[in-house]
Amino acid sequence: MEAIAVNELSKLYSTRDGTVHALQQISFSVSEGEFVAVVGPSGCGKSTLLKVLAGLLPPSKGAARLRGTPITGPRRDIGVVFQSPVLLPWRSVLDNVLLPVDVQRLGRDRHLKVATDLLSLVGLDGFERRYPWELSGGMQQRVAITRALIHDPAMLLMDEPFGALDAMTREQMNLELQRIWLERKKTVLFITHSIPEAVFLADRVLVLTPRPGRIIDDVQVKIPRPRALEVMNFPEFAPYVHSIRRQFDAKGMIDS
Repeated sequence: MEAIAVNELSKLYSTRDGTVHALQQISFSVSEGEFVAVVGPSGCGKSTLLKVLAGLLPPSKGAARLRGTPITGPRRDIGVVFQSPVLLPWRSVLDNVLLPVDVQRLGRDRHLKVATDLLSLVGLDGFERRYPWELSGGMQQRVAITRALIHDPAMLLMDEPFGALDAMTREQMNLELQRIWLERKKTVLFITHSIPEAVFLADRVLVLTPRPGRIIDDVQVKIPRPRALEVMNFPEFAPYVHSIRRQFDAKGMIDS
């Protein structure tokens, strides 16, 4: 069953200097429970694509659907995680997780156990009453992931969620995200600049061209799960990375 269906989607921005064509005739689908990563050079429209799927931007042409329903604005069945955790400093960890519940008036009492169970799932047992400034960057991002899952969304959109973390923390968060995904099996669209990160995490990797962004490859990653970090050193890992990297002519257009 298709969770996400994108058909001939294009996005244009009007600027002082004229029209910027961010995305051009993007078409793809994502199955229920599938983990799909999107890679491409800076400015190719990756974040624009995510914002359209989140209902934060309207497409200029084409359409995007979630479980058969057009995405025409922000929806309760979509969870979003950005590069910055965007936690409210005056709210505790638990209250930050429950923020969507409070805003959407979904019933705090009904979701309290869900929130504590999710915090346990991401290894934050005992941190419910702490505040964001008391947490490391990786812990803050775990809170952001938990907040995105609290209302049981049909789709989880992640826009370079680990891009601001140091290399070692980023690796640990990749393992953590894989573990959460294997347990919850949410449909995930994951934006990243890092080809190895995309290959490590995803079932499929969509490769975008420089602006205007078009899909030039759809790479199926057939490495068994669960994947340990050591898999990046295995012979079967490198061909995926090299295949994607070959799509880019200019050196330095995408992170290694």
